[in-house]
Amino acid sequence: MFLDTKKQWPLNAWYQAAWGHEIAGEKPLARTLLNEQIVLFRDAEGKVCALEDRCCHRATPLRLGDVVSDGLQCGYHGMIFNGFGNCVKIPGQEKIPPYAKVRSYPIFERQEIIWIWMGDPSLANEDKLLVDFPWNNDHESWPHIHDMYEVECNYMLLIDNLMDLTHIPYIHRNTIGGGDQRGQVDATMDVTPRETGVHYMRWMEKIVPPPTYVKGAGFKDGTLVDRWQEFEYIVPSTVVQWVGALEEGRGARKNRNQPGGFNIRIYHGVTPKTESSCYYFWTPLNGYKPKEEKATQLLHKEIAFTFNEDIEFLESQQSCMAGTLDQIFVNTKHDSARIQARRAIERMINKETRKQLAAE
Repeated sequence: MFLDTKKQWPLNAWYQAAWGHEIAGEKPLARTLLNEQIVLFRDAEGKVCALEDRCCHRATPLRLGDVVSDGLQCGYHGMIFNGFGNCVKIPGQEKIPPYAKVRSYPIFERQEIIWIWMGDPSLANEDKLLVDFPWNNDHESWPHIHDMYEVECNYMLLIDNLMDLTHIPYIHRNTIGGGDQRGQVDATMDVTPRETGVHYMRWMEKIVPPPTYVKGAGFKDGTLVDRWQEFEYIVPSTVVQWVGALEEGRGARKNRNQPGGFNIRIYHGVTPKTESSCYYFWTPLNGYKPKEEKATQLLHKEIAFTFNEDIEFLESQQSCMAGTLDQIFVNTKHDSARIQARRAIERMINKETRKQLAAE
């Protein structure tokens, strides 16, 4: 249980606010992050900025305004705010009151991801970002297409879904879960708890490859493969994934980087919107046919279909949980990584809560 059951996420952490390409042009991007309304834009130098989505003059949402050379202009009376939240221009008035400002948020861009800090700005440190996904910067070897879904479920339910893959042969039987159902459920699994989350590795050897793998790699009928699934959850809300398969007998356990077969990495960023909704940022990276644009497009299409199947279950699960909180939950051996992920986020929340209580 959380130390404070009302606190479902840490504030002093980096969360994904957007993909880099989403913030462009003359209109700002509005997002509700951790129950706070935020507006994102780029300044004249291209640096990403984040402000409270509320003009200090008449409480007009700044998302209704325009990006101009000096910053973000309120669409109601034309006041302009720079990336630090300071008002730099009031039409028809030379003197600008020192209190004419809106809240700004620490924010930066790395590996095509926009990271925002929703807590105490004095604690924000870019060097303390726990997530490193360098493959986003290598479009030649790992081409990819970014995407984002808004999902009506608590952010940790989506993390749970990625921590227990025994749902795959049931929900995703037409894509990544088809083929050898028994072999997938009976996969060998090594779980390693970490202070910043949990890592796990699953192996399914001598199994029939699933439909998505056959489409991508072109495995021939009757081919058996050795398939792996490597996942790492990083607090508060990121999962990095490396999955693939090689034909049986090629020594996949010793070297997964061999040419041929099926080989992809997937980035998952899950940012709370409210207690019962979240943003799901994801991108699959094509490491098996990087020179073929159609292969990258097909991969994205297959994964999108798969994730939409997850969303139906997650949103239904959220609704059911909300109405049955008085009933127990039963864990199985397959929950080992999920339980460790929950413990990691609880440690982070409890540590932050204790510091807050000590400071009061």
